[in-house]
Amino acid sequence: MKNYFITLFLNISIGLSQNYYVENAFPNLNFTDPVGIYHPNDESNRLFILEQQGIIKLVNTNSNELTSNIFLDLTPIVNQDPGYTEEGLLGLAFHPNFKENGYFYVNYTDYNPKRNVIERYTINLEDPNIGDPQSGLIIIEVEQPYTNHNGGQIGFGPDGYLYISFGDGGSAGDPLEHGQNLQTLLGSIIRIDVDDQNYNYRIPSDNPFISNPNALNEIYAYGLRNMWRFSWDNATQLLWGADVGQYGWEEINIIKPGLNYGWNQMEGNHCYPEMSACNTEGLEPPLYEYALYVNGVCSITGGYVYRGNLLPSLYGKYIYGDWCTGDIWSLSYTVNEEPSNEKLISSNLNITSFGIDYNNEILFTANSNIYRLLSDEQLFQLGDINQDEQINIQDIVLIINFILGNQSSQFEFWSSDLNKDNIIDILDLVLIINSVLDN
Repeated sequence: MKNYFITLFLNISIGLSQNYYVENAFPNLNFTDPVGIYHPNDESNRLFILEQQGIIKLVNTNSNELTSNIFLDLTPIVNQDPGYTEEGLLGLAFHPNFKENGYFYVNYTDYNPKRNVIERYTINLEDPNIGDPQSGLIIIEVEQPYTNHNGGQIGFGPDGYLYISFGDGGSAGDPLEHGQNLQTLLGSIIRIDVDDQNYNYRIPSDNPFISNPNALNEIYAYGLRNMWRFSWDNATQLLWGADVGQYGWEEINIIKPGLNYGWNQMEGNHCYPEMSACNTEGLEPPLYEYALYVNGVCSITGGYVYRGNLLPSLYGKYIYGDWCTGDIWSLSYTVNEEPSNEKLISSNLNITSFGIDYNNEILFTANSNIYRLLSDEQLFQLGDINQDEQINIQDIVLIINFILGNQSSQFEFWSSDLNKDNIIDILDLVLIINSVLDN
């Protein structure tokens, strides 16, 4: 293990200035309407790609010759309008104990009646690279009055509970006023416990509305129009979400329990409809917004706070994009400070979803391919905290000072967190001391 980290020191890099670019991660592979990238966190180095019509494909990146195979075909039960649609197979989540129990969960749309279905499946007992289509167990269904605004994201939080986003039901402007209605799951993120074998799900005892007789107990946060992708930052435990706007503003939110994010009284920081009067008391404003239909942008695609190794200039920043332009941005945020946004690149790709691989590197789906975000950053060694091109006693002293409470810069934190557990502690100190002794 020690030699692994020493090798890592010599190969990981950071740049003083950089240009960002994207490349096709799997140039010999093509996908049909890909809308999601997921890894099961089971040390298998597999990636699972959602195709909107109802197919989950598996890519084994350990293979010398990259190929994809069908992991699970749900097209017989997934329904969507023909042509451009916001329906279909929209979300995938692996149980935190997937390696042991083989459970994974999907979010898809079906008809008669029109609805979102959250269903659990298991892997084939004889082949872990195939899902068992006969193992389905419906967890929850939510009827949808229109074809658009289905949300679709599902994911297990650090608390082990399953979170699910539902759009406001569709059409335009939330005509049925679901966003401000606590008696519907539409326009909300819900939080449920799926680990009770006697029930499809239970309500966590600390859900924010569990004592409110006028609210559905599943609701975690509400006032959302159509949150297209949310994710947790494993370092801070913050839940980030991107809410697609109506006509004026796209927004990024930090999702917290019990908060009302304003739709359809507000769109971003602005009253809805525009120029109307609205009461903002009790409404949570977005962390950041950008104007719609300026320079071609039209629909936000939520991403991830970057915690990988190949782009340390982006470490700790929220990476997201826009579907129309393929613009990719990074948003820097520190509690009690104003966020700052930086445009990284205009890819000119239709970005449908971001994902991270098993090394926390950024991937995204666009058109028929999977792309990787990269840069031309100048190299420095991980562990060379003072950037003198050596790992020595001076770097050991810096880590000790950080452990004792001294503030570190973004680069210093990245370079000091040698075991990449998002904490600078005694384990990092031991690793850097071993590196110095071996040199």
